[in-house]
Amino acid sequence: MFAAYVPGMAASYLVFDGLLALQHRGQESAGMAVSDGVQLWIDKDMGLVAQVFNDYKLAALSGHLGIGHTRYSTTGSSTWRNAQPVYRDTGDGGFALGHNGNLTNTAALAAELGVLPGMVGSDSDLVAELLARAMGALPLAGRQGLEDALMAVLPRLEGAFSLVLCDVGQIIGVRDPRGFRPLCLGRLEEGGWVLASESPALDVIGAHFVRELDPGEMVVIDAGGCRSLRPFAAERVDPRLCVFEFVYFARPDSRLYGKEVQLARHRMGERVADEAPLPPDSVTPPRPVLVMGVPDSGVPAAEGFALRSGLPYGQGLVKNRYIGRTFIAPDQHKRDLGVRRKLNPVRGAIEGKRLVVVDDSIVRGTTSKQLVRLLREAGAAEVHLRLISPPYRWPCFYGMDTGTRAELLAANLSVGEIQDFLGVDSLAYLSLEGLIDAIDAPGAGFCTACLTGDYPVAIPVALHKGVLEGAVGPAAARLPGDGV
Repeated sequence: MFAAYVPGMAASYLVFDGLLALQHRGQESAGMAVSDGVQLWIDKDMGLVAQVFNDYKLAALSGHLGIGHTRYSTTGSSTWRNAQPVYRDTGDGGFALGHNGNLTNTAALAAELGVLPGMVGSDSDLVAELLARAMGALPLAGRQGLEDALMAVLPRLEGAFSLVLCDVGQIIGVRDPRGFRPLCLGRLEEGGWVLASESPALDVIGAHFVRELDPGEMVVIDAGGCRSLRPFAAERVDPRLCVFEFVYFARPDSRLYGKEVQLARHRMGERVADEAPLPPDSVTPPRPVLVMGVPDSGVPAAEGFALRSGLPYGQGLVKNRYIGRTFIAPDQHKRDLGVRRKLNPVRGAIEGKRLVVVDDSIVRGTTSKQLVRLLREAGAAEVHLRLISPPYRWPCFYGMDTGTRAELLAANLSVGEIQDFLGVDSLAYLSLEGLIDAIDAPGAGFCTACLTGDYPVAIPVALHKGVLEGAVGPAAARLPGDGV
């Protein structure tokens, strides 16, 4: 997500550049809403940022403030209707909303509102509906503004929600009380303000990083400047940034909790080298060794592993830069196809060698299995897989679409069984203690639910991606289906 308030400048071009820098966070659809102070213009479509927008579209989106979004679907299917920003016409120009995360009380809120199937397509759409109803509760002359509506609605939301919003005169950023998903504030030398999911989006447009928004904070930016509000009760504020932002999601040049992600991943590689070194060769003379990372998040970790262990590091895989992330593809078939399209082994670098392959994690396991097969076909003598996260055993309900426990490899197989399934010579995971130590953010809070099963926010028995596509009634908060 990205937002800009830049008087005297064309916001659409800045939002476009910001979204390009954040493309790794969502590849299904892209959109933006821009205002000139009178009218709010919205354009969105399925596809990547550069596919949805061009110079003609950006020029038509005239205005000095706006928000943008790239979608990775969690609640709500991957369709044009669910592309963001979400818009509501409130009779005074309306407002637009972008959402990163996933609500956990979607069904309960929908039932409370009497929302019928088809009325809203996603939890983000439901938030917009809540806000629109709050703003429309009074006659036009006495209606609440967007800021007041947020103060009333936000305390009713549960789960993960970093938000950017705009109407014709302001942009607003919100972070949920646990700060599951990141959001930061930046300042332009020319005097404008920007909000972004990650700090590299600020760098791209030449903005100065001011700070990360606090969990439970709402920032309002308008002609009067930048104001901070606290919509949530103090007892609800409990910082729990998703630990997988450090492991996988965030760009390596991002800063979270004041720490650079690249350096944290490097330390993860060092720590896994300490915990699970390469076993001695079984033949004499020993065969050559190569430590290699799986692009992109595994590369700095592999460098750390090689440095700590004193083993040679090299590039064993070439990544096609025109292929997006396979993990966040919306279905398994697309994820499977993406592996061979995205990664190609360098035969001359790996043939006849014992490989230490460092990757971020294993979730479903099918892509890792294909990767091992590629390396074997290219002549690897041995493949030793090292992961910079502990086993991923529990579904995420706070913004990652990881399916049910039945789909998670480590939830159903032991480490030895996973080793056999993948066809590797050895397999080791970084410990949770090693992961937190490597991040090196003393006192910082993390969500580790996917690794431990300890969910900071209670999960309804049947929360799932299609929760809004079934019937909604009084018992909707506990629909039958997948549980944890």
